[in-house]
Amino acid sequence: MHCLEYKLSRRAMLGATSATFLGFNVRQLLALEGTSHPTKAEHVILFWNGGGMSHIDTWDPKPGRPTQGEFQAIKTSAPGVEISEIFPELAKQMHHCSLIRSIAGTQGAHGRATYNLQTSYSEFPNLVHPGFGSVVTHEKEKVGDLPAYVSVSGRAPRAGYLGQNCEAYFVGEPGAKDPYLSFPEGIAQERGNKRLERLAKFNSRFSTGNTNETLKATQTSIKDAVRLMRSPALQAFELDKVPTSTLNRYGDTAFGRGALVAKQLVETGVRFVQVNRGGFDTHMNNFPAMRNHGEVMDPALASLVEDLAESGMLEKTLVVMLSEFGRTPKINKDAGRDHYPTVFSGFLAGGGIKGGTVVGSSDEDGMQPKDRPVKVPDLHATFCHALGIDPTKEVMTPLARPLTLVDGGKPVSELFG
Repeated sequence: MHCLEYKLSRRAMLGATSATFLGFNVRQLLALEGTSHPTKAEHVILFWNGGGMSHIDTWDPKPGRPTQGEFQAIKTSAPGVEISEIFPELAKQMHHCSLIRSIAGTQGAHGRATYNLQTSYSEFPNLVHPGFGSVVTHEKEKVGDLPAYVSVSGRAPRAGYLGQNCEAYFVGEPGAKDPYLSFPEGIAQERGNKRLERLAKFNSRFSTGNTNETLKATQTSIKDAVRLMRSPALQAFELDKVPTSTLNRYGDTAFGRGALVAKQLVETGVRFVQVNRGGFDTHMNNFPAMRNHGEVMDPALASLVEDLAESGMLEKTLVVMLSEFGRTPKINKDAGRDHYPTVFSGFLAGGGIKGGTVVGSSDEDGMQPKDRPVKVPDLHATFCHALGIDPTKEVMTPLARPLTLVDGGKPVSELFG
């Protein structure tokens, strides 16, 4: 037998068994072959654009085609890469950024598509899969007093079977003080602290000898909340000390403030920040709506990328912008675009991602993936790859069913240098 054939046969045999090497499952080691790289990402900022953002009017313009619409394509700081004119400031930062123009979705309804994009799984009866922020929180060690996972201006996906410790901390109004992390009006600091001390003593007596897991979880939540109330790191949620010039550069909008808060949070050690923005379900009057979105998003996203790059934090922070699907290339009778999961785009920067890169393409009218289709689980496997998380790791669900962190998929290797 030829030596190469022998090696392949032996490899196949090992891959089909539960054999281990130095404590690692051989099948998993073989699956990960060629994906090893120095981990750079330690934090993630996910901008979630709910409603289905048009790929043609943002990251994948089609100049001169019937599907182009009202916006022109503009050159960027990345040679050969053009994006929509609604992002003039971000165009100057594209040498730090990358695009995937060939995401091949499968879900055309908002709820199912959102679930799929944020968890990598399809919806399943009686089971809630964790959002990616919860996966990161589960797999990466918590740093400092702040919650490891924060959702800004909207709710994040549930942690599902990963448990309460992996749920997101919700910030409703970015930059404002959280009323739930301070004593009620009229309760002085000293008086409030005495109340907390009495509560701790009562809980300690009540829990002695009690093995109820719910009680333990409640006491842990109380301790975490009190520690957060008293932590100097809490200032990362606030913007009162941010110079007016900086706030104006990002834009004094909910989105601009959210981007600034996200920056401060990852600088303080928060692992995952999700900034939510809706209004992308543009079945009517797509073009004025998208121009308005650009005016809000462009300065904030460009300033964030620029500032993280200048401080050195961009290397450690994976910045992602996604939506549940794209919009139809064909413009409808109401000057809008409808749901379109067949092909759409995603934006990435930092965390070891190679700037100025475009992966895949759609066809000339933005209707089908032309080359290098990227499936939704591939996106999640890519995020895991950047963070040094094993996407094939299994977690046991309440139904006693082992599920991997990501529903299959392979990292998009072209994104990494």
